[in-house]
Amino acid sequence: MWRGVIREYKDFLPVKKEECIITLLEGNTPLIPSSRIKKEVTSGVDLFFKYEGLNPTGSFKDRGMTVAVSMAKEMGSKAVICASTGNTSASAAAYAAKGGMKAYVLIPEGKIALGKLSQAMAHGAQVIQIDGNFDEALHIVREISETEPVTLVNSLNPYRIEGQKTASFEVIDHLGFVPTYHCLPVGNAGNITAYWKGYKEYWEKGRMEGLPTMLGFQAEGAAPIVRGKIIEKPETLATAIRIGNPASWKQAVAARDESGGLIDMVTDDEILEAYQMMASLEGIFCEPASAASLAGVLKLYRKDFFKKGDVAVLTLTGHGLKDPDIAIRVSQKPVSLPPKMLSSIPMPISIMIMDPRIPVGSFGLN
Repeated sequence: MWRGVIREYKDFLPVKKEECIITLLEGNTPLIPSSRIKKEVTSGVDLFFKYEGLNPTGSFKDRGMTVAVSMAKEMGSKAVICASTGNTSASAAAYAAKGGMKAYVLIPEGKIALGKLSQAMAHGAQVIQIDGNFDEALHIVREISETEPVTLVNSLNPYRIEGQKTASFEVIDHLGFVPTYHCLPVGNAGNITAYWKGYKEYWEKGRMEGLPTMLGFQAEGAAPIVRGKIIEKPETLATAIRIGNPASWKQAVAARDESGGLIDMVTDDEILEAYQMMASLEGIFCEPASAASLAGVLKLYRKDFFKKGDVAVLTLTGHGLKDPDIAIRVSQKPVSLPPKMLSSIPMPISIMIMDPRIPVGSFGLN
């Protein structure tokens, strides 16, 4: 039985006191091989999707949060605090609730998907909206954590990175070999930092032969690393990566450079194309920010970046239900039909539903 990432990878993690482990049995998420996208779009390149949306609160944040909150508990803390665009708040609130601790969350007003905000509220967090962006919220919580008895659990907390690195362990354990590339969305840049750290640690322990090349992708309207400067007012529909001054900027650049990889940017239109492709071709519902990894791969594929036989693992950071408004906005709207029109049809109605303008009698149905 899976025991959560701390117990499964205890030799690689700092938590020492068993009684302080706060877990929701996070981790062990599926590594799903692409079928239709590989066949129809990226011929010659094998894609595997690390679907982190199946963690307990629906995002990769749970990996880092179990370690951060457990360590806070181990050090005697009674409360945690974070700034969030959504997923961190949901995860921090859930793990704090599990550990009997108080959670305080600062969010940018009007800049958080309701699916995520509802989670933080349901778990009992004290949610405070500020008239500003994520970077301003992060500045505030950093100052509070330095003067008040509360533990900061944003990715500035080194234990967050420690937990998140376990996803790279799982990639190797499940795949059985080293992928050519590992591709991730980049927002606050903690995840690309963590994956690279995990790969290096597994390699140093002799658990893998060689290292993958890291490819990160920011949204065009929130691409400070790509542009080489802080973005004062980042904008993108991919709310989870709408960050203009990443906390792990230097570490992400180091991961890029050490692995011989790159960090590029993709447009919102490219993100939406990939988002819909994931759902319609692979049956995987991820949040828009997650689709930045596939959007980046498609962009590079169209530039002949990959070689035949390359293997790319793509991290999908969160579940699509985190941001249902986007799904509803970009999907085909439901068809409305009178009930009598359907009740008299004994045969499959798929043809009629495909085009309800076609008279039923056209198909010999009465």
